[in-house]
Amino acid sequence: MSANQTPAQSPALARRLRLGMVGGGQGAFIGAVHRIAARIDDRYELVAGALSSDPERARASGAELFLAPDRCYDDFHKMAAAEAARPDGIDAVAIVTPNHLHHPAAKAFLEAGIHVICDKPLVHTVEEAEELAALVRDRDLVFVLTHNYSGYPMIRQARAMVASGMLGKIRVVQAEYAQDWLATDLEASGQKQASWRTDPARSGIAGCIGDIGTHAFHLAEFVTGLRCTALAADLSAFVPNRRLDDNAHIMMRFDGGARGMLWASQVSPGTTNGLRLRVFGEAGGLEWQQEQPNELRFTPLGEPTRTLLRAGAGSLPAATSISRTPAGHPEGYLEGFAQIYRDAADRIAARLDGRPAPADVPLPTVEDGVRGVRFIHGAVESSRRDAAWVSLPNTEA
Repeated sequence: MSANQTPAQSPALARRLRLGMVGGGQGAFIGAVHRIAARIDDRYELVAGALSSDPERARASGAELFLAPDRCYDDFHKMAAAEAARPDGIDAVAIVTPNHLHHPAAKAFLEAGIHVICDKPLVHTVEEAEELAALVRDRDLVFVLTHNYSGYPMIRQARAMVASGMLGKIRVVQAEYAQDWLATDLEASGQKQASWRTDPARSGIAGCIGDIGTHAFHLAEFVTGLRCTALAADLSAFVPNRRLDDNAHIMMRFDGGARGMLWASQVSPGTTNGLRLRVFGEAGGLEWQQEQPNELRFTPLGEPTRTLLRAGAGSLPAATSISRTPAGHPEGYLEGFAQIYRDAADRIAARLDGRPAPADVPLPTVEDGVRGVRFIHGAVESSRRDAAWVSLPNTEA
């Protein structure tokens, strides 16, 4: 891809998609990330929001984002009903709230016939996850889960290499995600992100494994195309009085006979956002690290290691077709998020136009969300049973 080329886009509506947002108001981190990602490819326009449950903050947040006053809501149920009734209502909603609000918010918009883009993990319980999956199928709506790392070009490259057989039959999968920001009792200071992520009422039954472990789990399955069938987990809360796990070691068994391990930690000094995936097959191995996302290390068995560069020599169409800049011009977190939004836009626009959705777009869906929730509950159950093996059924439709 030359410097003057841009990634190909599927045909779309002759307008931007109208986007709403639930959560993400003043003081929120991830809402701004979603808004930037939605605008990078100029496919969306934010026109409505229930940005906070506090009416004053909701109005102030909406004003900062130049939303019309009558489209700044203090309740997402009211927003879903009002937007569904408008001739210029939103086409999709982004849900960027703490975890405990994902289910009621997603349900409200799905029942109103509005497509959903939701942060992960999907919901608190398997029953809630299955309810949303059934709603998506019944209403024939697009539901996208923002596992943003699956939007990185070199992750798409890795997936294509595995699928093409370049690694041979997969034997070993190693996934890890290490951070250090919760190495102290940060939640006691009232820090917003730490407070809700370590609170079982808002985060759910898991801390670290729900927050970042689900990303590592999703990447392991996304790249290999395999499904984890069983796991044995040892979860720890190292910080005194912490109510949810802050470190996890998990062994995994995959269909086809592959074995794996997953380590997730938020108490590891010297790490910042250390997401790493290694995949080893009969004929070769791959390694990718999020902090150097434009590189993919490939080692054919018995040969020297090769470093493949995003949009560089050896880059496959799976990576070059979604690269926004030439090789050597780094792309990362925001562009990965943007790719999820662009793929979602293609799918939503196709539905609105009444034409087939783009084929073979590996977009995380509500079914990936169900698997993520099953992974969380399986890990918690296993750890409570002293790392006993727990089956993880494949429930994909």
